[in-house]
Amino acid sequence: MEDKVLQLREHVPLAPFTTLGLGGKARYFIECSTEEQVGAALAYAAERRLPAYVLGGGSNVVFLDSGFPGIILRITIGGMELRDGPTPEVRAGAGVDWDTLVQSMVQRGWTGVECLSGIPGTVGGTPIQNVGAYGQEVAETLVSVACLDRTALERRSFSARDCAFGYRDSRFKRQDRGRYVVLEVTLRLARDQRPRIRYPELERAVAELGGLDAVAPGDALRLVREAVLALRRRKSMVLDPEDPNTRSAGSFFTNPVLSVAAFGELAQQWKDIPSFPADGGVKVPAAWLVEHAGFPKGYRRSGGGAGISIHHALALVNLGGSSADLLALAEEVREGVEKHFGIRLAYEPEVVSPPSPPPSQSR
Repeated sequence: MEDKVLQLREHVPLAPFTTLGLGGKARYFIECSTEEQVGAALAYAAERRLPAYVLGGGSNVVFLDSGFPGIILRITIGGMELRDGPTPEVRAGAGVDWDTLVQSMVQRGWTGVECLSGIPGTVGGTPIQNVGAYGQEVAETLVSVACLDRTALERRSFSARDCAFGYRDSRFKRQDRGRYVVLEVTLRLARDQRPRIRYPELERAVAELGGLDAVAPGDALRLVREAVLALRRRKSMVLDPEDPNTRSAGSFFTNPVLSVAAFGELAQQWKDIPSFPADGGVKVPAAWLVEHAGFPKGYRRSGGGAGISIHHALALVNLGGSSADLLALAEEVREGVEKHFGIRLAYEPEVVSPPSPPPSQSR
């Protein structure tokens, strides 16, 4: 590989490439805008026995203060190809900004991703995390994911069924963790259909804007997007350089799904605990658990380098500290919830600790 062809850079600070604004330097850093560049960069790393981490929009990742000792591959593959019809489809490169895609679909009156408005990151990370919000998930519209096998350097395609999607989960986070690099994603949407509102919070926000009953399907989509963006901004979940509370990785903890029996026991002690039905059990809002374990919005860890957003109990915010400060806060919260409720929360962002286990692809 010729370094100048792939523009191999050395000792590149990683903080500017993350929404948290944290992390040390990458030993090597390459931006890959084509499948061929991805393959060449992976081959370069393999030949030199260097760990490689695949980075998207940096919205779902925590790099350590020590940085990354191998190669960071930042995926910038662009392009959106649209196929109109009764069930329209969009094929997008992994480096496409996710909200740009959502906005484009809403403008066309195509239903299926409107509730996922305002989520930071790139298209390539959405199937890995099975990105979701307000009752909608990428799994519902995804047709296929094209990937590059990091070992064989061969292209493979996975259908939605092949992806083994679960709540904020997929095969790419479990049995195939670190094996594939997402190159492009194809989504199938609907047209001339009203959006489905599944969360009471969103239903109230839509009602405040006039409701959906008297508007055409296309206008209803735009109204839902407007409501979702307003809700997310209220929680500092839309990136804004003027709002220090957006220096986060979004929700740091996933909502735990308990068995019906386990939730029943919990509800006997905590009568007011909110819940939602989930596949195989009952979903409990992690934000409620965090706040009732003694970590309110605006909580600031001793030392001041990290805290909880003043608008959202699940968003851990960089307040001018380090990755170590943030992770210490995450553990403090997790241990507090476990001590209080007997539930151990799972991290939603990936904490990159090379070289084992193999790193996956971030949003």
